[in-house]
Amino acid sequence: MDFAEQSCKLPTLTSEEALPPRSPWCFCTGYLGTSRPPWRGKAQLLWGAGPSQSMAAGEFEGGKPLNGLLNALAQETFHGHPGITEELLRSQLYPEVLPEEFRPFLAKMRGILKSIASADMDFNQLEAYLTAQTKKQGGITSDQAAVISKFWKSHKTKIRESLMNQSRWNSGLRGLSWRVDGKSQSRHSAQIHMPVAIIELELGKYGQESEFLCLEFDEVKVNQILKTLSEVEESITTLISQPN
Repeated sequence: MDFAEQSCKLPTLTSEEALPPRSPWCFCTGYLGTSRPPWRGKAQLLWGAGPSQSMAAGEFEGGKPLNGLLNALAQETFHGHPGITEELLRSQLYPEVLPEEFRPFLAKMRGILKSIASADMDFNQLEAYLTAQTKKQGGITSDQAAVISKFWKSHKTKIRESLMNQSRWNSGLRGLSWRVDGKSQSRHSAQIHMPVAIIELELGKYGQESEFLCLEFDEVKVNQILKTLSEVEESITTLISQPN
């Protein structure tokens, strides 16, 4: 599993144990990845702040709640984790904000995150976009822009990888392993104990289990593959060296 956790200095759940009664929970930096985390719950929760750190009604400043919101939106929007509802987010992150005030704020942050991800913004584009958002009426504050910028810089690679996996129709290569072995059976006795290359390819589509393809190559086939790869390398080098 892939995890991306910020240093919030709060202990996380690491096993599928029952939630203790009346415990204060909130989204914090949380979990961000393409497979389910090992702990229980509709959303990935960390030990968090109690009521003393709740937001004042109508206010949305504060780095940790917004960072948790962005993590939750990324899980829902880009990684396909169900069960992350508006009410769950409000109650965990902004419990003192009224639902009618939280709803437009949530829509704004979801729209900003989708815009950044769909454009696959680099850091210069990101800063220009966020600066424009701080200057428009009904936009975001400078503090919120700083939190969004830090979040995207930390999680851009994982979000981009997830979007690419979801847009791929055919199976992709997930892994490759190889070894050199000795042939123990053959129609021809002269080929027994001859070295062969065993290559195992791990293939799979997004959201599906992996399939494995095992290939066997003798010395002649390995040399043919190496020759072909050498020709591909030469072609790429030639194309790169050509003037624009």
